[in-house]
Amino acid sequence: MSRLQSVIRLHKIYFRNGIYRSFLTNNKNVQSSTDVEFADRGNLRISSGKYARFTDGCAVAEQGDTSVMVTAVSKPKLTPSSFLPLTVDYRQKAAAAGRIPTNFLRRELGPTEHEILVSRVIDRSLRPLFPLGFNYETQLVVNLLAVDGVHDPEILSINAASAALSLSDIPWNGPIGAVRVGLIDNEVIINPSRKELTISDLNLIVVATSQSLVVMLEGFCNNILQQYFLKAIKSGVKECQKIVQSIQQLQKQCGKVKRTFEAKAQPSPELLEAVKTMSIMKLKDILTDFSLDKVSRDEKLREVRTDLLEKLKNGMEVAPSQEDIGEAFNSVGKDVFRELVFETKLRCDGRELDEIRPISCEVNMFNPLHGSALFQRGQTQVLCTVALDSLDSSLKMDQITMLTSGLKEKNFFLHYEFPQYAVNEIERAGGSKRRELGHGALAEKGLRAVVPNDFPFTIRLSSEVLESNGSSSMASVCAGSMALMDAGVPISCHSAGVAIGLLSKYENNDTKHMEDYCILTDILGIEDYLGDMDFKLAGTKKGITAIQADIKIPGLPLKVVMEAVEAATVAKSKIIDIMNNTIDKTRKDVKESWPVTDKIEIPAHKRSRVIGPGGMNLKKIMLDTGAQLSPGEDNIFTIFAPNKCAMDEAVEIINKLIAKEREPQLEFGSIYTAKVVEIRDIGVMVTLYPDMPPALIHNSQLDQRKINHPSVLGLEVGQDLQVKYFGRDPVSGQMRLSRKILFAPPSTVVKNHGHTESS
Repeated sequence: MSRLQSVIRLHKIYFRNGIYRSFLTNNKNVQSSTDVEFADRGNLRISSGKYARFTDGCAVAEQGDTSVMVTAVSKPKLTPSSFLPLTVDYRQKAAAAGRIPTNFLRRELGPTEHEILVSRVIDRSLRPLFPLGFNYETQLVVNLLAVDGVHDPEILSINAASAALSLSDIPWNGPIGAVRVGLIDNEVIINPSRKELTISDLNLIVVATSQSLVVMLEGFCNNILQQYFLKAIKSGVKECQKIVQSIQQLQKQCGKVKRTFEAKAQPSPELLEAVKTMSIMKLKDILTDFSLDKVSRDEKLREVRTDLLEKLKNGMEVAPSQEDIGEAFNSVGKDVFRELVFETKLRCDGRELDEIRPISCEVNMFNPLHGSALFQRGQTQVLCTVALDSLDSSLKMDQITMLTSGLKEKNFFLHYEFPQYAVNEIERAGGSKRRELGHGALAEKGLRAVVPNDFPFTIRLSSEVLESNGSSSMASVCAGSMALMDAGVPISCHSAGVAIGLLSKYENNDTKHMEDYCILTDILGIEDYLGDMDFKLAGTKKGITAIQADIKIPGLPLKVVMEAVEAATVAKSKIIDIMNNTIDKTRKDVKESWPVTDKIEIPAHKRSRVIGPGGMNLKKIMLDTGAQLSPGEDNIFTIFAPNKCAMDEAVEIINKLIAKEREPQLEFGSIYTAKVVEIRDIGVMVTLYPDMPPALIHNSQLDQRKINHPSVLGLEVGQDLQVKYFGRDPVSGQMRLSRKILFAPPSTVVKNHGHTESS
């Protein structure tokens, strides 16, 4: 094959895969942009047609000097998966802030925790609006082009992703708009700056589509009242409509025609009818047997499914595949489950729609731990433990997160673990998964508002899910709150969380006008899986601290959102009453294992004795007692010790080091005999009395003449010198000694009437 034929063949492949087709379509359209005005916030500009024209869709969102580009690419081949394989890759690039990565390779490595959390937010904002049956692998790459440290790149990323999908030929029922909502002095602020967020009582992301339908909510609050929270949601949804309308205008100008796609094959009507006839009564019996728990219910459903597979394989003329039978069984089971709730207003475990599962609590289970708590809600069981350490153990943020969020370090953080044995499964152990990071971040937000900012220790709260049947992240909030009280952390009050579910009826994706719906309080795992919403809300009896709404349908009316918030508010108050029966205030009688901190003053000239050569004394104190010494201001050092005994031992060692020798009282301006103990390039090290830390006499203070090395004066180790004492440096505490002051100045040169004479 000739070279020309190879090139032609390659171009044909590109055309067949749609690469050039996408490129040429973009080239037909001029670069287009649209502006969204926000009062006193600066305009949001969304543009397309300039960058990444080989992609299916690309958009750039700009506000201030912050710019974010999002590209969307979808494969033309249908995947066999039962869900949409959507991937969102949000990466914070140091180059966008004019920085260089601080790692050894000086380049971006794996995604950070913050990048994973933002990717999840974007994913949850987009996923509900993809059409049913669109199971084509799709990827969105979020590229930070420039970050000014004032305007929020996360909100720009959601809006740019919305525009990229809307302008592409990828089937998607958008657009959506996203804003961040703050609350300062009970006044709602739309898209607050980073500085405003530091004093805001609310940090809430609101994502909505047209007709004021809420698609996603995520945020945390400083224990604000419900009325202000609802006001913030309404204001955010209203502002989102401006962005939606602007993207719609841009879509009309340069948007591509949506591609036709082949939806994943659904079970035939004959198969659905056969499955329904053979299993509907059994399913109803199982789902109305209130004595069954998660394990026994799943086992009985598995038995029905297995029996169905055997019968249908042998009982139909054309034997359906095992996958088709499974799909049909899942579809029939989902319909039966939902219809039973609508008909009976009871759930599969016998609870009313607004009823909470039985709750039991326990604290102080392990004496060596600073704090521990076990929270059991139904068949969801979470163990939380508290570890207190010095402030040096605070969680440090990466440089780009510091720039965008203004947060340098955290002295309170929660780590969430979901081992597979919690659902009776096996999985190879590995690092933290995206789901674990997301649930841990949400539980941490739910507790952050009640933890004091000036606590003298770093708090690590570990949450391990031992059993899971829904809402383990909210159970982590409850267990974490009790564990903090058990550890003696002076939290202001209990914080609890609950998950609210939804079952709804609507036609033609018109969720604005629902025919009927049921709001479920404290949902089970099966209600989450077969339902339309997982609406998690945490807070105290007074107010709200965190929210995360995972919505599986194309938007929720504001009315349903308000009812969900109300249901969660009532439920969390009931849960807090139960928690108060176990522990209702912070432990005052701290355990022997409780760490302690203290401050000690060390004069500047005695620091070297305490620190030792190369920090040797500090390391020895750490190894012998476990205590850590950290320098502060005005000669004040902070001591952290794992317990009171270790503190007493460390203080005793430090006092001995300070008073190791009696320092003679040296008089300012007096002359002393010093012994040379070391010759250096910059001067000589001398001592004035036994056991004294050597002090430096700089070359400039050795002689009236300028010298570059002490050797020119014939100085040797062990030689005695006469020096004059001028006190200590007020900053470093080092002695100020001079030898040259004792020598007569050299012959001076006197200038008189233009003639030079020597005196």
